[in-house]
Amino acid sequence: MIKHSLLCLFLLCNLGIFAQTIIIKDQKTNEPIELATLSSGTRLFATTNNEGQADISKFKDVSQIEIRSLGYKTVVRSYEELKIDGFVLPLQPTNLNLDEVVISASKWRQSSDDVPAKVISISPKEIELQNPQTAADLLGISGKVFIQKSQQGGGSPMIRGFSTSRLLYSVDGVRMNTAIFRSGNLQNVINLDPFVMENTEVVFGPGSVVYGSDAIGGVMSFLTLTPQFSLTASPLITGKATARYSSANKEKTGHFDVNVGFKNWSFLTSISSWDFDNLRQGSHGPDDYIRDYHVQRQNGTDVVITNDDKLLQIPSAYSQINMMQKVRFQPNEKFDFQYGFHYSETSEYGRYDRHQRVKNGTARYAEWNYGPQIWMMNNLGISYNESTSIFDQMNIRLAHQWFEESRIDRTLNKSDRSINEEEVSAFSFNADFIKSTSGKNTLFYGIEYVLDDVKSVGKITDVTTGITEAGPSRYPKSTWQSIAAYVTDEYKMTDRFTLSAGARYNQIILDSEFDTTFYPFPFTEAKLNNGALTGSLGGVYRPSDTWVLSTNLGTAFRAPNVDDVGKVFDSAPGQVVVPNPDLKPEYAYNADLGVAKVIADVIKIDVTGYYTHLKNSMLRRDYKLNGQDSIMYQGEMSKIQAIQNSAVANVYGIQAGVEIKLPQGFGLSTDVNFQKGKEELENGDTSPMRHAAPFFGISRLNYNAEKLSMEFNFVFNGKRDFDDMPNGEKSKKEIYALDENGNIYSPAWYTLNFKGLYKLSNSIDLTAGIENLTDQRYRPYASGISGAGRNFIMALTAHF
Repeated sequence: MIKHSLLCLFLLCNLGIFAQTIIIKDQKTNEPIELATLSSGTRLFATTNNEGQADISKFKDVSQIEIRSLGYKTVVRSYEELKIDGFVLPLQPTNLNLDEVVISASKWRQSSDDVPAKVISISPKEIELQNPQTAADLLGISGKVFIQKSQQGGGSPMIRGFSTSRLLYSVDGVRMNTAIFRSGNLQNVINLDPFVMENTEVVFGPGSVVYGSDAIGGVMSFLTLTPQFSLTASPLITGKATARYSSANKEKTGHFDVNVGFKNWSFLTSISSWDFDNLRQGSHGPDDYIRDYHVQRQNGTDVVITNDDKLLQIPSAYSQINMMQKVRFQPNEKFDFQYGFHYSETSEYGRYDRHQRVKNGTARYAEWNYGPQIWMMNNLGISYNESTSIFDQMNIRLAHQWFEESRIDRTLNKSDRSINEEEVSAFSFNADFIKSTSGKNTLFYGIEYVLDDVKSVGKITDVTTGITEAGPSRYPKSTWQSIAAYVTDEYKMTDRFTLSAGARYNQIILDSEFDTTFYPFPFTEAKLNNGALTGSLGGVYRPSDTWVLSTNLGTAFRAPNVDDVGKVFDSAPGQVVVPNPDLKPEYAYNADLGVAKVIADVIKIDVTGYYTHLKNSMLRRDYKLNGQDSIMYQGEMSKIQAIQNSAVANVYGIQAGVEIKLPQGFGLSTDVNFQKGKEELENGDTSPMRHAAPFFGISRLNYNAEKLSMEFNFVFNGKRDFDDMPNGEKSKKEIYALDENGNIYSPAWYTLNFKGLYKLSNSIDLTAGIENLTDQRYRPYASGISGAGRNFIMALTAHF
């Protein structure tokens, strides 16, 4: 009995020695801070759960522990100091941080003090206040990413003059881009669920050293919720449930997630559902944006019907469901296993810009819809934390993604419905390592392998008989492979100056087999095997705690993918794009210079200038096939074009922001973005770049109290005249306003918006807002659908 008691006492003492929990709270509200980070060097790291708790046993005897959380002042404490304070630490709120923990720049958690590239973060708190309907809208609330939409079920980010396949998406460290990401506008980002984002980061400028092909204009990194363990003997059961309604599209949204954590095992389940009706645009603005009719099939005939409400954009309704399941197992302090399953599926939805096209004075199309868009990912991550001769930490990631998408179109009063269905099976393997070779030198390095298997099927269905027969596919049967190795060296020359240099070598292999049944291509296959070497060099200098100066030089590349090499589609009425098997990679050369300054702990100014030169740019140009410059396509003689390495492009701009901390919980901020881009035309002239957005930005007036957060903001977008329009946009009269000469242009616009969040109790939040208070009718540049008119939003969230 005595031995048993002594054993229990020994275990309890050891538990006290080896398991120590810290609680981090908001200094003003005394509420726990979730996702606060504690770190020391490259090996020691911890994150607080939703109760503000973290196990810091491994930090024992550490003299400097950095504690950070977005929106709070960074503090540095020793383990002994935390012990003296009873392992309870209040953090002081601030909007004027010059440093934070970022992951996207290197795939490892590091201080932004050491990152020469411009990186921004969007926190879950901001997401809850702003209530973005989609992940595209989530990026837009930053005020630094421009969002184009061709339909309500869409959202194509534009960053520094680049878009679509020249930007890279990363989800939990896995490359989302596939071999059919196109140069036209993309809507794949809507597959992601804003409700499950633990952190969203955007890296501006080249990211090819770490991420490979496509990371020219920037990298958008989405980190979803991490399962949390229990730090006590009882299971940790946490989660949230949200219900939301928006008036402009009669949005009905529901979300639920729950985390069940034990000592070594944790499980996280999430499900979200959205239902959007047709989107109503505003009352005050260009009449050119009004399309007051839609097409219905009635009794075997296409009928053009006048809308009861001319401001409704029909068809734009759609629905979506997302599910996520994560499992985490941590057998000891060295290993951490995480498995994640993601599934997203949309309904069929109309591509609204195509529904606005006319022919012979009436609707051109009876149907032009995207079929259900499906994305599924299985993701296994293995982390090993143990100092060896070649690494301090290792992350291995195995992932498989499945993509399904389709296009359905039928000309008015024609019986043939064309259907193109695409499937991509994407496998990826990443091994990333970090090693501190001295007190000042840290190496980040890794290897990557990606395989995309592309299948494409074409069908033609007679809507009167229901008979379906084979039709031309959009893409050839293809495989796309990427093999790469990279290294980045981060060297702290002094406590105030950090220098970074990196390089990556990438080999891209593409094999395509063309079906010549429907089109007489002069080839039956395309084989590309291209190597690409990219590099970066940058530095961050902090003359004082209130100054940050950074510069970054980098190269990036985009290798031809299946969409570039093998696509057949109608780019505009009377034009058809055909395959080109002779493409080569395009390269970008970029320079950044940034400065940030905090004045008297009240004002923060942040300015970044950049310049990018794109060489061997892949652009659509006139082309000949078998000596012909035109072919019959879908019953119409169409001019032949193809993607070609035929141009250079240049883009430059400034991103600037100012924040002012006012008394009594108020704050004021403004972010503006100016960019100009020129690309070379076939005849040697130049044209504005298609994806260089007009001047845009946002101004905010914030108020934060103990239970109440409010924001009044002003979103604005500059004008683009006809002479400043890209050549490729000038024929798209259906989506733009017309000036007094009948030429297209993109008018300036603004919206006034109010958002508020009130904590009804410790567990229930009420958020509400009014968007577009003055009911403006506006259409973001290059978009095919107008933004929402006056929109009332209400959401209720229960945390448990």
